[in-house]
Amino acid sequence: MSSLDKVISWIDATREQSIEKMARLIRQPSVSSTGEGVEECAGILVEMLTEVGLDAKVMPTKGLPAVYAERIVPGTPTVIFYGHYDVQPVGDLDLWETPPFEPDIRNGRMYGRGTGDNKGQLLTHIIAVDAFIKNCGELPCSVKFLLDGEEESGSINLAPFVEENKELLKADVCYFADGPIHYTGRPQVLFGCRGIIDVEIVLEENIRDCHSGHYGALIPNPAWRMVHLLKTMKDEDGKVLVEGFYDKVRPMTPAEEEVIKAIPFDVEGYFQGVRFPGTGPQWDPVEALKAHMFQPTMTIAGLASGHTGEGMATIVPAKAVCKIDMRLVADQDPEEIFELIEKHVAKHLPEAKVLRHGKMYPSRTELELPISKAIIGAVESAWGVKPIVVPSSGASCPEYVFTDILDIPTISVPYANPDENNHAPNENFDLDLFIQGIRTTAHVMDTIAKHKDW
Repeated sequence: MSSLDKVISWIDATREQSIEKMARLIRQPSVSSTGEGVEECAGILVEMLTEVGLDAKVMPTKGLPAVYAERIVPGTPTVIFYGHYDVQPVGDLDLWETPPFEPDIRNGRMYGRGTGDNKGQLLTHIIAVDAFIKNCGELPCSVKFLLDGEEESGSINLAPFVEENKELLKADVCYFADGPIHYTGRPQVLFGCRGIIDVEIVLEENIRDCHSGHYGALIPNPAWRMVHLLKTMKDEDGKVLVEGFYDKVRPMTPAEEEVIKAIPFDVEGYFQGVRFPGTGPQWDPVEALKAHMFQPTMTIAGLASGHTGEGMATIVPAKAVCKIDMRLVADQDPEEIFELIEKHVAKHLPEAKVLRHGKMYPSRTELELPISKAIIGAVESAWGVKPIVVPSSGASCPEYVFTDILDIPTISVPYANPDENNHAPNENFDLDLFIQGIRTTAHVMDTIAKHKDW
């Protein structure tokens, strides 16, 4: 029996102990938006990492702490596992069938805040490490862990932390598990994500709301002026009109063009429950995926001015506010995009103020790298089916700290069920997929150890 076979057998035999470890993590709240329980959860993770044989510690950032751990095996490549141990607020408790921090197992799943996003998924890597040490006496490759305490709040302190600790965090590849498997039940291997920049445009022109009969012809209306500004920013076909917005968009590679054609995408199902039937553009599946992964967006997330309640209020409003988020693709810089927005607003509506909120850089790892192909192969071996290769997620996460700051390939393989309800009541993780995630990480570690093209 090979070392990997021994490890897989042990993972299957210790299923119940692994499930209890997840329950231990879920019982500890760790809500980054309020700070509730975050430091206590960091302490539990240090205990868990130390128990399996890693050198682990809580490391301060300018905000909530990170958790770092390592076990170096001389002469072997190093994988750094990323994950986040903070969770979303629980929301309306009446919508939870069981209390969010009292893990409950039903229908083959564990329910509780953080099960899928991301405590259960990061735990798979810790248990895989434990499996190798217990069954083989040592790891096949060197490992490091960087566990983020602020991901659900935008990871605003992660990049400075990584910059300050580049030598400590040095590795050959970053690997993490977050999000769901494909809705078809096949695993996915993701090689990037979009970035984001949030802005707020504020136009405040009158001291107070005014009677529209007395003042309507005599004073500016910030709501109308905001509408006219927005019309200069995006056309009816969805193209952003801000000068320079698309200048640095990285073109698709031939390999990316090819894999997109093989991604199953049920267009009708994707929009079910989201869009009224028969409305909006009728997307071709391949073109939809290209837009989803490789094109930046500009979205009005909120628009407010004057009276929006029931009935009429015949006023000229004093103020108009528009909140916009832009999802960015590889090579777009959120700082540069913000400057382009500032310049555009200054040209078309100089009285308005432009405020910047959160930002995150896009990230992309090449599909053709030897390590990329090797990890795709490892996932196929673990699952017994070819994984779906996804060049980029449409969402945003702090992958760029690894690809841009540490300059290493970064690959994500989600382990959770498609209906994990992350960020919602009754969040859950299918326990068979949890165990399969541990097996997958073991296969990936074994593959990294044997990889020769570093």
